[in-house]
Amino acid sequence: MRDLRTLGPWLQRFLADYIVTERRLARNTQMSYRDSFTLLLPFISTKVRKPADRLNVEDITPALVLQFLAHLEENRGCSVQTRNQRLTAIRSFARFVASRDPAHLAWCAQIRAITTKKAAPQPICKRCSDSTFRA
Repeated sequence: MRDLRTLGPWLQRFLADYIVTERRLARNTQMSYRDSFTLLLPFISTKVRKPADRLNVEDITPALVLQFLAHLEENRGCSVQTRNQRLTAIRSFARFVASRDPAHLAWCAQIRAITTKKAAPQPICKRCSDSTFRA
């Protein structure tokens, strides 16, 4: 990898090699991580006014990640669980980058410091709580 700041090569290695070969994540998880970045990149690109292919790792700032997560919930109607799932993909990517380039440790720590959001507990259905119902 020639330029360690450019986002594209990092993302390619993360999505094509790391989560598939090294981590051996399930196919659905791989697709979820890919979809997370499919949504994140245009969002970041618009905010920093740079084409997606010219984004740097540091363009993914904690403030923009928080804006992205709010955008998912407010504009796209995503649940808290979906928001947290997208955040998990971003945090995993940050951990991957920092583990291969110590120069990105501070950036990784900032991204990983973003907390997940607590989801409201799912209501218990009447049928399930009925004492006559036994599994």
